[in-house]
Formats: sequence, structure tokens, C-alpha cells
Amino acid sequence: MKSLFALIATTALIAAPLAMLCGGCETTPKSQAGRQNLVDDSQAALNKFEREDPSLRDFMSRAYGYAIFPDVGKGGVIVGGAYGKGVVYEKGAMIGYSDMTQGTVGAQIGGQTYSELIVFETRGALDRFKNNQLAFSANATAVAIKAPAAAAATAKYDNGVAIFTMSKGGLMAEASIGGQKFTYRPKADADARTSAAMP
Repeated sequence: MKSLFALIATTALIAAPLAMLCGGCETTPKSQAGRQNLVDDSQAALNKFEREDPSLRDFMSRAYGYAIFPDVGKGGVIVGGAYGKGVVYEKGAMIGYSDMTQGTVGAQIGGQTYSELIVFETRGALDRFKNNQLAFSANATAVAIKAPAAAAATAKYDNGVAIFTMSKGGLMAEASIGGQKFTYRPKADADARTSAAMP
């Protein structure tokens, strides 16, 4: 019984920061303008990744697809959570939107905002993501992009997926991507929902 109470308490601790971070969040921005802003922000973030590490361009040229989250917010003292919205590409074409949630319990101090790039080596890896079957294990790690190092030149795929992060400021003792989960929505679904809502 004690372990059940401990599990419930831990779940509540994780859920609280996530609720504060994403408020009434949805996978896709509601308006056409909001979706375009997300696409623009994602492209700007990708450009910055490639400026910081030019070797990333060659790495991505061989990839099947990618998802980019321009602004992931992460924060907490003892309990941490993260949330971000992103855009998904397949063979260079934008195909949909995604959001990421993460809940962690550990020694975390301060807050951090960063961009995250998930690169898919194969169609199968991207399909897992599109089917909401991608979640990072507790010990998952990302390649941190920092100029002038060419970190992407030595990056390797793990089960068809490679993850890169780039800090946008702030300080955090623990910046693991473990526990991240993703929800995907095709572009056509988002566009249809907006059209149906118009008078």
C-alpha cells in the first residue's frame, strides 16, 4: 500500500509542472497564423543549428525526415517538466505538427529554454514517431550543439533516431531528454479543422 501511495504522489508531482508549463496546450496551434509562426520559428531554429554546427547539414542530407521543436521550456526545483511544439518533415516536405511533454523528478535547479532536433534515419523510424510510438528511455541522451565543435560529424543513430539540442539560455543542473513523449498531428488534419471552424 505504501508503494501505491508513493506512486500516486510521484505522478502528481510530475503532472503539476507539466500542467503549469503547457496550460491548455494542443498539439497544433489553433489558427493558421499560429501554425505559420511555428513553421517560421522552426525554420529559424534549424538554420541556427546549422550555423552553430555546419557538419549537421551533411548529417541531415542523408536522413529520411526530422522533427524540430524551436522552443522547449524546462524548469523546476526538485521536480522538473518540459513542453514544446514542433514541426515534422518527411524527405524535405512539411507533413505535420507535434508536441513534446516530459516529466522528471530529480535534482534540478533553475530553468532552461532550448531547441531540439530529432532526426529520423529511415521511414520506419519516422513512422513510429507519426504513430505516437516514440518515447525516450530514462537514460536517453542528446548531442549538444555548441560552436565551434562539429558534434554532428560523429553523431550516431540509436534505433533509427538521433537527437540534437541547443541551449537558448538559462542554467539547469540536469538536461536529460529521458521521459520525453510525443504526439503527432498531420498537416491535413489541422488544416481541415481550421476550415471547419471558419464561418
